[in-house]
Amino acid sequence: MKKEDLRIVFMGTPEFAVETLRTLVENDYNVVAVVTQPDKPVGRHRSVLQASAVKLYAVEHGLPVLQPEKMKDSTFLEDLRSYHANLQVVVAFRMLPEVVWAMPEYGTFNVHAALLPQYRGAAPINWAIINGETETGVTTFFLDHDIDTGRIIMKKSFAIPDDADVQYVYDGLMRLGAQICMETLDTIIATNGHPTTIAQEDIANSQLNHAPKIFKETCEIRWEKTAKQIYDFVRGLSPYPGAWTTLVAPDCREMVLKVYRTRKTEKVGQGCGVIRVEGKRLYVSAADKMLEIVDLQLAGKKRMTANDFMNGMKQIEELRMK
Repeated sequence: MKKEDLRIVFMGTPEFAVETLRTLVENDYNVVAVVTQPDKPVGRHRSVLQASAVKLYAVEHGLPVLQPEKMKDSTFLEDLRSYHANLQVVVAFRMLPEVVWAMPEYGTFNVHAALLPQYRGAAPINWAIINGETETGVTTFFLDHDIDTGRIIMKKSFAIPDDADVQYVYDGLMRLGAQICMETLDTIIATNGHPTTIAQEDIANSQLNHAPKIFKETCEIRWEKTAKQIYDFVRGLSPYPGAWTTLVAPDCREMVLKVYRTRKTEKVGQGCGVIRVEGKRLYVSAADKMLEIVDLQLAGKKRMTANDFMNGMKQIEELRMK
């Protein structure tokens, strides 16, 4: 099979997916159409429609765009079939029904931001960092009936430095995802649509970590955990959606505080959530040691350094983290 003979429909929505789409277009793969989420209302009155990052790129490069409200809609399915795709590529999109992922003769493969079968789910980058992993990666696999369980085509690893946050890993996996997608396509082309694959159950062990969707309540810091656990938790949610805690004043007033960056110390803790100030440094006790708070954001304010925060707060050591 020649590269130009493989008709590809690309499916994705955020910036993470744009990098892969751009790589395919710039390397002359035959992307015949793009599927993305419908435009979303934004603004104070939600009267302005915002196109997805993938749609903006597709329109700029003259690619046909489909934006179904429902993936089983008969009009959408008819439009999708009209492109006669041999293969569909999915990057950071939504769950597909079988009528969609089974439509092309060579199936549909997904680029997942983890080393499957580890971290199946919606937030693999966040959870890998939260759990203190030193390595993650990207995986391409064919879709089947269950989420992130299909046969693996290819994997590539990516090191997670101890001081890395979500943005660092996101950017690295975004580029690595584009690379593995291109290599997966080359393998599919070389094998006439039938690459060698591995069943996930053949390499799974009993200690599988999962990556469920993250909600506001998921992001609350628990100061009764160890300093290392909290350190990983904060960087695993930074810069978005952001770990948060409750700051309690002596009169019991409470303020929500987001924490974006901390630093590990060897200082012995003084009781979970207890605050200590030393010079221009702000420390909070975890279960074992103290963490230095480096960057934070008080509700209704801008992100700032801990030093700037302390300059604007009186009697800081009389406060505590709940």
